[in-house]
Amino acid sequence: MEELNIIKGKTVDNESRCVHWHSPLDVIALKFKCCEAYYCCYTCHQELVTHEVERYTINGNCQEKVILCGVCKYAMTFDEYRNSEFCDSKLSCPKCHAHFNPGCKLHYDLYFKIAE
Repeated sequence: MEELNIIKGKTVDNESRCVHWHSPLDVIALKFKCCEAYYCCYTCHQELVTHEVERYTINGNCQEKVILCGVCKYAMTFDEYRNSEFCDSKLSCPKCHAHFNPGCKLHYDLYFKIAE
């Protein structure tokens, strides 16, 4: 499978880590509605485009695949990502079980409008 240009940003490896976020757990890319493209992080998006950010509205029935596992490239909905606990109650990819950075939840508002 060719994986060129699936993830945009200032990448430092092929698992979605970038110059801004590059810990072993920083292996997700997030889809921006304005571009219909996955970026490593918000800062990568802001540094590489000239348009304003348009965020997806996330509600209980949002079926848009807005998160991409940087390890196996599995695309998932926000709910699938948020509820993806594999072992030790850690966020992880439902397909390859790569662990995700739990601190990403502090930045959800940069990427998504969470509908109550």
